[in-house]
Amino acid sequence: MSAITIAVVVFFSVAVIIAVAASVWLYASNRRTKELRSKFGPEYRRMARAEGDAGQAERLLLERERRVKKLEIKPLSETERNEFADAWEHAQAEFVDDPTAAVTHADILVQEVMNVRGYPVVDFEQRVADVSVDHPAVVQNYRLAHEIATRDDDEVGMEKLREAMLHYRALFADLLHDGGLSPVRQVRRVA
Repeated sequence: MSAITIAVVVFFSVAVIIAVAASVWLYASNRRTKELRSKFGPEYRRMARAEGDAGQAERLLLERERRVKKLEIKPLSETERNEFADAWEHAQAEFVDDPTAAVTHADILVQEVMNVRGYPVVDFEQRVADVSVDHPAVVQNYRLAHEIATRDDDEVGMEKLREAMLHYRALFADLLHDGGLSPVRQVRRVA
């Protein structure tokens, strides 16, 4: 074989290897994107908009997943679930007499459930990021409720406080049941 023939064969072999590698990378990248979109849903879209780059959003979401995998997240025991359900019902009842205090208690109760489950609760943004890994469908509820809860009392009307309680309840139920398949009130056994 001549040197030119060998060079042509090597060139086409390298080109084929590069094409195969690029195809594998593209397939893996598309698969990762689909998995992250499916898993994180609205949180994926929010992150992509916030970052202005889907690739950067995906890196951040994967980083969140790695961080949460290192945590020791555990389900609640039946006793803990019942105690938290009772506390939630108390917070909801408190809404009638003092809506602002009820929303504050709901925020604290969500943090307590997260803490018992094993989520760090030091910083709000980190809490949101951590809980988004296992509870992506309701993490936006947490943002909305917290945003209402931290406003000045003068800005928040009764309807906004009611919305905050509903948002907190969605997240609370999801945390309580490790997926939120049952409403909060169905946590306790019927006597």
